[in-house]
Amino acid sequence: MDLDSNNHSVFSLNYHLILVIKYRRKVINDEISNRLKEIFEYIQPNYNITLQEWNHDCDHVHILMKTQPNTDISKFLNAYKSASSRLIKKEFPIIRKSLWKEYFWSRSYCLLTTGGAPIDVIKKYIETQGQK
Repeated sequence: MDLDSNNHSVFSLNYHLILVIKYRRKVINDEISNRLKEIFEYIQPNYNITLQEWNHDCDHVHILMKTQPNTDISKFLNAYKSASSRLIKKEFPIIRKSLWKEYFWSRSYCLLTTGGAPIDVIKKYIETQGQK
């Protein structure tokens, strides 16, 4: 097992995050997913997060990320969901026709620790999302 470290600790903190589009609207295509990923990668260094894997289906994204003990995941999620929602709706105005009000993401999300399965299994699962 590969462990990360900082000045005072050794750790391995991996999370599987699933973010869902409001009302499960099917608005994510490859172009939108790539832009959402770019926004994630832009924001992640400010929160000590490293993207491990990214993929999408038409109404949600799967993210495998590595964090540090001082990572405030809830603050990161609020920042990411707010920024990505604003930018995606601005850059892809067609999305507004599929959604009501100003919401892009659902308020809820799924965040799982990855200790129950090997990382390679989770990576493979995320890689195959959206495929039949």
